Amino acid sequence: MAISGIKKRLTSRGGGKLPAEIGKINALEEEIQALSDADIRKESGLLKESLKNGEELSAILPRAFALVREASKRTLGQRHYDVQLWGGLVLNNGNIAEMRTGEGKTLASTAPIYLNALTGGGAHVITVNEYLAKRDAVWMGQIYYFLGLSISCLVHEGAFIYDPEWKLSDKEKEEQADAERDASGSFQVREDYLKPVSRKEAYGADVTYGTNHEFGFDYLRDNLA
Repeated sequence: MAISGIKKRLTSRGGGKLPAEIGKINALEEEIQALSDADIRKESGLLKESLKNGEELSAILPRAFALVREASKRTLGQRHYDVQLWGGLVLNNGNIAEMRTGEGKTLASTAPIYLNALTGGGAHVITVNEYLAKRDAVWMGQIYYFLGLSISCLVHEGAFIYDPEWKLSDKEKEEQADAERDASGSFQVREDYLKPVSRKEAYGADVTYGTNHEFGFDYLRDNLA
């Protein structure tokens, strides 16, 4: 997926009218909003089961996007705007969505990521650096975790699984900061909520964040081995 003003560009090409799917998503908002946290997770599980039973992604898209929007509101306090849903639809169709700085690219990507992760085949999200891979696994990971999915990230020297109950102890943080300071001359403390795991376990998660280098070289190493 690549997401980088979508609205202005599409409008200039005659696509100013919002896609019909957005109307369907919005029509579900009141219904989804009335559900409890447990009921939302149950709905997420039902969508996953429906795909196993042969349902098409396009058929569950409006409900999946509506669930992501509500999960984001409850976990991050952020509601997807229509233009962000539009960007998500563009990505889900296998196209590139260009969005300006501040238009919410990171949040826009969560809906198609969630939808495709429901297949059970794993959704890989490629970022440009390790900082973003770790940041988004923790930040956007709250949405996926709320919906019952597992989240991981890959970095050069390891792999992590998102676990909201796992935290580095103060001593571990100090030791890590000292080690990284000595190695690089700067302080970089690994984020809490990222539990170290094997790369195999990271790739087994429903959503995996990583850089193009990590995905590319893991592919090469896997085939060479």
